[in-house]
Amino acid sequence: MENAIQQVRSKKAAKIKNDRTFSERLFVIFIYAFSGLFALICFLPFWLVFINSFAAESAIKKYGYQLIPHDFTLYSYEFVMKGKQVASSYGVSMMVTIVGTVLALLITAMYAYVLAHPRVKYRNILSFLTYFTMIFGAGLVGFYILIANWLHLKDTMWALILPYLLNPFFAFIMVSFYRTLPYEINEAATVDGANELRTFFQIILPISKPVLATVALFYALQYWNDFFLALMFIDDYKLHPLQMMIRQLISNINISAYVGGSQTTYTQPLPTYGAQLATVCLTIGPIFLLYPFVQRFFVKGITIGALKG
Repeated sequence: MENAIQQVRSKKAAKIKNDRTFSERLFVIFIYAFSGLFALICFLPFWLVFINSFAAESAIKKYGYQLIPHDFTLYSYEFVMKGKQVASSYGVSMMVTIVGTVLALLITAMYAYVLAHPRVKYRNILSFLTYFTMIFGAGLVGFYILIANWLHLKDTMWALILPYLLNPFFAFIMVSFYRTLPYEINEAATVDGANELRTFFQIILPISKPVLATVALFYALQYWNDFFLALMFIDDYKLHPLQMMIRQLISNINISAYVGGSQTTYTQPLPTYGAQLATVCLTIGPIFLLYPFVQRFFVKGITIGALKG
C-alpha cells in the first residue's frame, strides 16, 4: 500500500516538474542557488573553528584563521585532554542536560496539558500567571537569594537544573499542540474508565512525539549551552560545565593551571587559540549528533500542522 502511494506521489511530482514554465524553472534554480549559498555561509564559521583546531599555534598567530591551515597538529587536543577538567566538565554537562531535559519535559508537558484542558476551572488564571512571568521577573538579586540562601543549592548541580525546569514559552508551544488534538479522545478514554493521569501518559503523550521532540531539543540546547547559572552559583571548579570551562579558558591568561594543573610542563608553546578551538569542537559534538535523530519529528510536526489546518 505504501509503495503504491509513493508511486502516485512520484508521478504527480514528475508531472508538476514537466509542466513548469521557463520562468518557474529559473525561479526554482534561483531558490536552490540561494539556499546553497546560505547553507555555505552558515557552514563556513563552523569549518573555520573545526579545521583550525588542528592548526599549529604558530600558524594561527602568523596567518590567522584559514580554510586550509599550513601546519596540522593534534597538540591542542592533547593539551586539552591532558587534564581531568575536560572529563569532569563533560560529566557535569551530560548529567545536567539529561536529568534537566527529562524533568523539564515531563513538568512542562503536564503543565501545558492542564492549561490546554477545556475542563480545568482555573486554566485562564494559570495561563495569565505563566504569561506574566514572561514579561516581568523577580530580578537578579531575588533570584540569587532564592537559589543560594533559601534553597541552599549553591555549589550543587541542582542549581544548574531547577531554574530551567519550566519555560513559559515552551509550555505555550505544547499548549498550542494539545489544542489541535480532538477532545473526543479524552471523552472516549473516560468512557473506557481511564482517569486523567492514565489518559495523559498512555494516550496523549504517545501521540505528542513531534512536539515532545521539539521541546526536548530546545531544553537540551538550553541546558547544554548555559554558563550563566554556573557563573552565579558554582564556585567549585570541579562542578563547572563545559560552557563555563570555555569561558574560563578564554578569560584566563594562565590556561595551563586550569586545564592541566600548575605542575604540568610542556615542550611546546601553550596553544592559547588552539585550545579554545579544540574545546569548542569537543563541546558541540553531542548536540551536533543529537539533531539527526529528532529531525524526522520536526518534519512530522509540520505535516500534522498542515493536515490539521
